[in-house]
Amino acid sequence: MQKPFAITLDVGSSLANHTGSWRTSRPVYVKRKPPCNHQCPAGENIQSWLFHAESGDYEKAWRVLVQDNPFPAVMGRVCYHSCEGACNRARLDAPVGINSVERFLGDQAIAQRWKFAPAPAPTGKRVLVVGAGPSGLSAAYQLARLGHQVTVHEAGPLPGGMMRFGIPQYRLPRDVLDAEVQRIVELGVEICYQRKVANVLETKQQGGFDAVFLAVGAHIARRAFIPAGDSARVLDAVSVLRSMEGEDKPMLGRRVIVYGGGNTALDVARTAKRLGATEAIIVYRRNREKMPAHDFEVEEALQEGVLIKWLSTITRAGESSITVEKMALDEKGFPQPTGVFETLEADSVVLALGQDVDLSLIEGVPGLAVDDGVVQVDEHMMTGHPGIFAGGDMVPAERNVTVAIGHGKKAARNIDAWLRGSDYVPAPSTELAGFEMLNPWYYSDAPKTVQPTLDMIRRQSTFEEVQGGLDESNALFEARRCLSCGNCFECDNCYGMCPDNAVVKHGPGNGFDFNYDYCKGCGVCAAECPCGAIKMVAEET
Repeated sequence: MQKPFAITLDVGSSLANHTGSWRTSRPVYVKRKPPCNHQCPAGENIQSWLFHAESGDYEKAWRVLVQDNPFPAVMGRVCYHSCEGACNRARLDAPVGINSVERFLGDQAIAQRWKFAPAPAPTGKRVLVVGAGPSGLSAAYQLARLGHQVTVHEAGPLPGGMMRFGIPQYRLPRDVLDAEVQRIVELGVEICYQRKVANVLETKQQGGFDAVFLAVGAHIARRAFIPAGDSARVLDAVSVLRSMEGEDKPMLGRRVIVYGGGNTALDVARTAKRLGATEAIIVYRRNREKMPAHDFEVEEALQEGVLIKWLSTITRAGESSITVEKMALDEKGFPQPTGVFETLEADSVVLALGQDVDLSLIEGVPGLAVDDGVVQVDEHMMTGHPGIFAGGDMVPAERNVTVAIGHGKKAARNIDAWLRGSDYVPAPSTELAGFEMLNPWYYSDAPKTVQPTLDMIRRQSTFEEVQGGLDESNALFEARRCLSCGNCFECDNCYGMCPDNAVVKHGPGNGFDFNYDYCKGCGVCAAECPCGAIKMVAEET
């Protein structure tokens, strides 16, 4: 059924959009910024790689994607996809499954053994990256693509940082992580393991490095004062998750209490269940609305049998039990003690109260400022000491893998500019493509594809991946749900709707122009553009 279309001309109105020399506005083609691109902390050109994916050119889509992020298979599993929260499609039915398509492309690249394009001719500049986590490896990758020689010093025995030691295998299989790290190594990046940097200035000078990027992860667990008996078994979440990478798995016992309310607390509790715990109980001092963990992780944990005691705090840990005090939220939402206590049986208590960064390597560095446990950087990601940059967990920002990857890319571009004696100037920001700029009548309902989930029995007893990926047909369907917000995809609507033949079509991939000798400024093209890629602007007088 075709949409009814009519133009009503009110001759006695304000004379807007008149014919010929009376024309007061004209259409222009614009490129607006899609909300998904705008929201992505890694700065991916999401709309662009979705465009190639929906045409079935998966390798081209992957190559566009990895210009900004070298870890699509990893990010397709661990990113919290805030881009989908900004997606205009959600106003119609459901947001585009950007994260699931990204994972599909990343998995395709591993299966098909796609490689990065070779690095350009060397610049002769050497850069030291401290830390082989997401931010450090992202920076190393981008710097290598710019022709610089990069050496990464990693204190641990394996690459990945918190991607490996902070995210359980049921969320991120290690063969996926290893495959994407290996591509970076093949690009020419050298990673030196078991190489902890004690003094960054000495290491920089001894290695003859021209610049440094600090990307040390937050691996030091925060502690809380809990009176405990000598035989009480109190552990920290970071150590528990890190020990899962070795041959000797942690001995947590049958009754495990996890103290905290973040995603790490949920990861530890779910890990405990998989290690054989009959009870894994999270103790959190606020209610669910105040819990910092993501809702989908809370739901998955509850499905797997993890219990959560809201509005509770641990006051004492004994040999085989803990004492919990009930809390109540005051009028400002802060938890207050009630004097009501409860005893819970516990073989071990795991503290998941956040992490800090070891900053000992920067002690005594002139000009380098630290505030509240993080390094202060300017808009170029450079510290107060020339040539030393920092990102990821080391600087003030939200701590997650996507943000860290974005920091690495931004730092690499600024390091490159600094090495060349200039400043990196990002492209000017364009107008955001809001939902009100679209004409969604042209889009039919297309419900979001649901990713498969591992059955509950195997989720509770194995470390197999919980969330499955899309197959090719589902990934293609999901990519085609993109509305191409703010950018022309050559649907020919303007060409077909123009009553004056003022739209000039240049052929596939070459877009359109307007012949203003014929255009009377009626605005039909702008009104009927599905994606908001045409704007009416005032005529110059």
